[in-house]
Amino acid sequence: MKQTISVLVENRAGVLGRITSLFSRRAFNIDSLAVGVTDDPAISRITIIVDNGNSVVEQVEKQLNKLVEVIKVRTLDESSMIGRELMILKVSANAKTRNNIMTICDICGAKVADISPTSMTMELSDTPDRVNTFEEMMRPFNILEVARTGMIALQKGGGKI
Repeated sequence: MKQTISVLVENRAGVLGRITSLFSRRAFNIDSLAVGVTDDPAISRITIIVDNGNSVVEQVEKQLNKLVEVIKVRTLDESSMIGRELMILKVSANAKTRNNIMTICDICGAKVADISPTSMTMELSDTPDRVNTFEEMMRPFNILEVARTGMIALQKGGGKI
């Protein structure tokens, strides 16, 4: 089962390396990793997606909390968080296929970022499942390139990490 771990850390060089090293030393695989500064420039938020059991996640939380630069660690429950992933996708396109591509973009909420005589580039920010669905729907149009971020997440409601 995929689990989302949100970590607030000091925004300093080397912190991300120490955190990923912790996972590597214990042979825990990271499915997705996204890092960005928060509203406080001294603090960064790291969102880590792992596909391991609850005991592994609890162990990871304990190990992360031992690191000096870690301010706070929280495992986010899927029902109590908002998670988004960004994808930029380029497909082959011509006059015959553009309307079909545009229809799929409209249905999925994707935005066209660039159009050339031979290709179209779209962007989509949504849940990982919907991003996956959009990518699958674009496969018949010959995907030329794809770039995806890791998922970012925040707790719903008034609570915060």
